[in-house]
Amino acid sequence: MNEHAPDFSQDAIAATPAPAAPLPATAPSPTASAVRAAMPILLTLSFCHLLNDLIQSLLPAIYPLLKVNFDLSFAQIGLITLTFQLTASLLQPLVGIYTDRHPRPFSLAVGIGFTLTGLLLLSHAPSFPVLLLAAALVGSGSSVFHPESSRVARMASGGQHGLAQSIFQVGGNFGSSCGPLLAAFIVMPRGQTSVAWFAIAAILAIILLTRIGYWYREHLPAHRRAAKAAHAQSRLPRRTVVIAMGALIGLLFSKFFYLASLSSYYTFYLMEKFHLSAQAAQIHLFVFLGAVAAGTMAGGPIGDRIGRRVVIFASILGVLPFTLLLPHANLLWTTVLTVCIGLIIASAFPAIVVYAQELLPGRTGVVSGIFYGFSFGLGGLGAALLGVLADHIGIESVYGICAFLPAIGLLAWLLPKVEPKHPARA
Repeated sequence: MNEHAPDFSQDAIAATPAPAAPLPATAPSPTASAVRAAMPILLTLSFCHLLNDLIQSLLPAIYPLLKVNFDLSFAQIGLITLTFQLTASLLQPLVGIYTDRHPRPFSLAVGIGFTLTGLLLLSHAPSFPVLLLAAALVGSGSSVFHPESSRVARMASGGQHGLAQSIFQVGGNFGSSCGPLLAAFIVMPRGQTSVAWFAIAAILAIILLTRIGYWYREHLPAHRRAAKAAHAQSRLPRRTVVIAMGALIGLLFSKFFYLASLSSYYTFYLMEKFHLSAQAAQIHLFVFLGAVAAGTMAGGPIGDRIGRRVVIFASILGVLPFTLLLPHANLLWTTVLTVCIGLIIASAFPAIVVYAQELLPGRTGVVSGIFYGFSFGLGGLGAALLGVLADHIGIESVYGICAFLPAIGLLAWLLPKVEPKHPARA
């Protein structure tokens, strides 16, 4: 928490004629105090993210059930994922642009309302088109929830933006990892209609997010002033920003195309190659997603300490040896390798989001909408394309091709150093 204190004290000495060096070492850090004060908000927001993503993760987790019930092909499964992901992807940047100009403190609860509606529709969907509609509603819920909740996390960060983003994101990762496990023990044995039981989670999230909305409204004026000040201090040339944003999008392509191969088709891969049951394969998926959650929690604080550019480079390119080995591993080593992959590659996203927010200060909603939106869209596009490819060449061959995607991590060399010396709270 206090890793920035030495730099702060040195700057204070340089700027102040009187020798006041001992004071920063003994006085409590204002950043640490601010984080402690806002920690209940961050934890509540993270818990709501857990509930939201738990509901959303039910959709891919019950793909084996839907495949049997509706006699779906891999291409149709990919289309369901594409519908969900693209709905979120296309709307999130628009939501971010709008809320940067017109913040809506209670839009978080509204977003979960869309998710709740999609959940209930999914539980009673009689046909494939209705499944697509349910997926679109759940995607719409994500498009409203994520940009504004990321803004609230930054508001409550006290300057520790990486830590706050990790706390927020890890809730979603834990929700995503719990979804397949709950699907294995609740939905798979009882059938599609039991999906409706998870409406309890959505209703709880709506109640909590309504309370967060009141906190958001109270702190909004101070946040607007800080955002304007941060935007005024932006000095990077436009060309540098454009190149960096392009590189970040390329890195997202690498990360989320590869993750789509695991999150959407890992269970089928295990069932085909190692002849596991659907429930056993979903437990392996839970282990992988748990590793993703742990990596997400580590990525933000490490980025605060050593720099986000370093974390981005190491987390994407560094996973390449493991992805190359995965298609040739037995069941035990497949589990070990996927845990390593999840831990390493997941640490990139908190660093990417905060890095982009520092690249475009004062535009938290737009940045969050773009990067959460691209993550959903690229994941959906990857799932659809990989589904079509799996129908033609087999799921094992798909994993052999995807193993080379992390090499795109070399694009991180194009990223400028933008971390501010004094973390802003905008």
